[in-house]
Amino acid sequence: MRNCNISNDSQKTKLKKEDPNSDLQLDSTFLGSTDSLMAPGQEVQSFRVFVATWNVGGKSPQTNLNLNDFLKNDNCADIYIFGFQEIVPLNAGNVLVIEDNEPAARWLSLINQSLNNPTNGGSRGPKSNTGLGGSKFFPKPSLKSISKTFRTVSRRKLKSCNCTPLELERKRNKDFWFRCQPSNVSQSGISSEEDDDEEDPSIFDISDISIPESSNETKYGLIASKQMVGIFVTIWMRQELVPHVSHLRISSTGRGIMGCLGNKGCISVSMLFHQTSFCFICSHLASGEKEGDELRRNLDVIEILKNTQFPKICRPPYSRMPEKILGHERIIWLGDLNYRIALSFSETRRLMEENRWDALLSKDQLKIERDAGRVFSGWKEGMIYFAPTYKYYYNSDTYAGDLKKSKKKRRTPAWCDRILWHGDGIRQLFYIRGESRFSDHRPVCSTFLVDVMVIEGGLKKKMPISDMKVGAEELLPTNSRYYP
Repeated sequence: MRNCNISNDSQKTKLKKEDPNSDLQLDSTFLGSTDSLMAPGQEVQSFRVFVATWNVGGKSPQTNLNLNDFLKNDNCADIYIFGFQEIVPLNAGNVLVIEDNEPAARWLSLINQSLNNPTNGGSRGPKSNTGLGGSKFFPKPSLKSISKTFRTVSRRKLKSCNCTPLELERKRNKDFWFRCQPSNVSQSGISSEEDDDEEDPSIFDISDISIPESSNETKYGLIASKQMVGIFVTIWMRQELVPHVSHLRISSTGRGIMGCLGNKGCISVSMLFHQTSFCFICSHLASGEKEGDELRRNLDVIEILKNTQFPKICRPPYSRMPEKILGHERIIWLGDLNYRIALSFSETRRLMEENRWDALLSKDQLKIERDAGRVFSGWKEGMIYFAPTYKYYYNSDTYAGDLKKSKKKRRTPAWCDRILWHGDGIRQLFYIRGESRFSDHRPVCSTFLVDVMVIEGGLKKKMPISDMKVGAEELLPTNSRYYP
């Protein structure tokens, strides 16, 4: 990844309430409801958020895999969200027994190399003498302890609630802050104590994983990382922005075998950045290209929205941090959604060869289901100007069906890998795919310019967010259509 010479302030758009004659004019669609909530002393800043999703086909990355070509599309983002699917093979051992954490640790190391050591590219770089490599006779550190080495702020601080009572804001001084402690609420097997500073020995060998010597020159710090079988999500942020993150919570929802195991489903991350709530959902939905399989994917989405519940960590009664996905102000959903093209293999390939992309997109199952109001009603997706991302032969630009004579083994090309968003104050800058041949999927990435409410002087105010309760009736299909 190239070095960025643009200053952090130049990447942000500031709109102050007391400055109505600002030179920059943003339309009401972009600002949404944020501007109406502003009060004297508040401002809106716009941050660049890079989002990427990649189904890596059960392959563990080698240290020579170069992510720089993948990240070069945006080398100056403020926040990076990486979502992976199938980082381990979806076999019975990983699903039913114990998941393999080694590939996740390798991905963390590669991402750190690209974000914080761009001159090293995808090479291993120097290895520190941290003693993390272990040996055949001693326990090796877990993904938890590996994640700790990439963090610049304790996870415990990120999870803290810094909601300040209004009366204390008036009387407060520099040495006094009211903070409530997170409760030990567990959601989907995730405790609020997860990923604290204690080490948890594991059994995998990380002897060839690069560990940073120190964080003195670290540009980006790790905010969150979580694995559920093959799904893995990790969030990184500029070091100077990390102190503005709080209320960090993670929830996993299994939608795989028996409708509950983790071979399919999602990991959702909720956090407060300055005074704006964010939610990132990384999912792997039901597979299959038979007629009617799209309805199983629709059901996965509905159940995820209904059942994902973030634990309460705020004790003050006025705190309004949302417990449901749709209660957040800025929401981004990424992953292998697995929606296919409702055409035969031969017809799909013919339209691709003729470059008739509009005709092909009109048969995209996700577009059809959204237009019909059966799923993702009210969500947005950018225009697709790239070829289908699935399914390729490994290390090849050839689609898997082109050389297979058996119809049972043939897969029709499809846009399985997608990024959608929900909420005002989000503007997409680009939506593209990468060209790495590492997997049978191509990675998909996007950069957004996202509005964030900031309190000048670091004051915290009462959250303007309603604690939205999503009932099952709100998730039922409607007759409304969404027009992009």
